Amino acid sequence: MSTAKKMPPLNPRDLAGIDDLLSDEEKAIRATVRTVCEKTVDPYVAEWFEAGELTDVRELAREFGRNGFLGMHLEGYDCPGMSATAYGLACLELEASDSGIRSLVSVQGSLAMFAIHRWGSEEQKQQWLPNMAAGEAIGCFGLTEPDHGSDPASMRTRARRDGDDWVLDGRKMWITNGSVADVSVVWAQTDEGIRGFVVPTDTPGFSANTIKHKMSLRASVTSELVLDGVRLPADAVFPEVIGLKGPLSCLDEARYGIVWGAMGAARSSLEAAIDYSKEREQFGKPIGGFQLTQAKLADMELEYVKGVLLALHLGRRKDAGTVRPEQISLGKLNNVREAMEICRTARTILGANGISLEYPVIRHANNLESVLTYEGTVEMHTLVVGQALTGLPAFR
Repeated sequence: MSTAKKMPPLNPRDLAGIDDLLSDEEKAIRATVRTVCEKTVDPYVAEWFEAGELTDVRELAREFGRNGFLGMHLEGYDCPGMSATAYGLACLELEASDSGIRSLVSVQGSLAMFAIHRWGSEEQKQQWLPNMAAGEAIGCFGLTEPDHGSDPASMRTRARRDGDDWVLDGRKMWITNGSVADVSVVWAQTDEGIRGFVVPTDTPGFSANTIKHKMSLRASVTSELVLDGVRLPADAVFPEVIGLKGPLSCLDEARYGIVWGAMGAARSSLEAAIDYSKEREQFGKPIGGFQLTQAKLADMELEYVKGVLLALHLGRRKDAGTVRPEQISLGKLNNVREAMEICRTARTILGANGISLEYPVIRHANNLESVLTYEGTVEMHTLVVGQALTGLPAFR
């Protein structure tokens, strides 16, 4: 009698069988995120993108909070405490809807909440994290400045002591969630070095101006922060961390989410191209029946599968506590680049329809132009990988 296992049916939407590498819990979390996005995001996101405005952002944050999407991988303080891999799968599903939606969750959980969770005082954690996990308070992360992006050590925002208080002056640029935030984590130069501050956005002297005229991440709130004599009590500062170690540790968290998220944009565009190729007829048959179209689809699938496998590998390493910043740079560099190419190729399959917001492809392609740059530019991640390979820094 043969003991060979029955071959499972081929799933064309999981050609490599990657789902076999996921636990039932991980697949259930992924399904929950997809269901929520299909209900609360997908029917509206093209309109948000076209209008350049993310409406009902607070209700969306509360919905995400109710479902455990905010600060997913953080422990305690009413945070869900899920695995890094589960968080990565959530990022993939969120960005399959839109990069701006994943950015809302990433900035909330991996930047603002993580900064407070990792570096904040117990009082700061108790005050902010439960409400942020619930989506009742929205956070932003003030690091990038108008004149200093890739070189945060040269930031001009300054915090000076005045008696027992701190007084902050400066500007921050390209800040996701800025003009809807209740709290901002702001990094500033001090006489001791760069330090982080927890700044309630209703503090006198703090203002946030929404940035308009974007052609990318249009379904996302992007702002300039202005700090004009913002006076804070002594306990507003993160008590221990000094220097770039603080903000860079937060950026690694956000970059990890992007490794997964970019593959969500890629998958959405790939699926749109596959579906379209089976419906669109030219020369008497569906265009998916032509060799050139199938070659494009096959190449897109290859890069998508490799990108998800890399993300999953980094997720397992992160859960084991062994992932390195250089490895996350490798993942972001590869996956965003390949996601962009997948979106561009999908656009060619859709032809003129590829530039219509009736389909998700051009929206994802435009969004990825921002994802390529934020949380570390291509150049910076290339040099991180280059230094890892050679041992020689080439940043200057």
